[in-house]
Amino acid sequence: MATARDYRLQQRLRRDRHGRGLRGALYPATLPAASSRAEKFDALVLDALEPIEARWRHELTKLDVAVDDVPEVHRDGDPVAAEGVLHDGAVPLSRLVPAGVDRSGMPTRARIVLYRRPLEARAKDPSELAELVHDVLVEQVAGYLGLEPDVIEGE
Repeated sequence: MATARDYRLQQRLRRDRHGRGLRGALYPATLPAASSRAEKFDALVLDALEPIEARWRHELTKLDVAVDDVPEVHRDGDPVAAEGVLHDGAVPLSRLVPAGVDRSGMPTRARIVLYRRPLEARAKDPSELAELVHDVLVEQVAGYLGLEPDVIEGE
């Protein structure tokens, strides 16, 4: 049997205290404004990866691309120092993680991890961010394949 307390709790979960909260989404899901910054960045990475993958499809079949918000930081405050990390000063922008074995003994695929927040902080506008993401991807794919970035770019 529902009590008055259950009803009040249910109402509180749907609306704010005075009943003036948003009743639904601010923008329809079909509009670009409805996507978050992380979703926009993911789409940007896919767009930047598309021409590279089109040219090097067979060589990149065992490579994954991932996005993290920020790089891991050790307890002493230094970012993770490892091979395959692309830095801008002391801040890592991306990391190439080689294929290996995880803690449970399962094999892992090689992957490029792009760090969203440091990359966004270095770009003044969306076109500059797209160019920066493309350049970082070219550098990391070149490192993965053991080639020069100019070869990956096709120049």
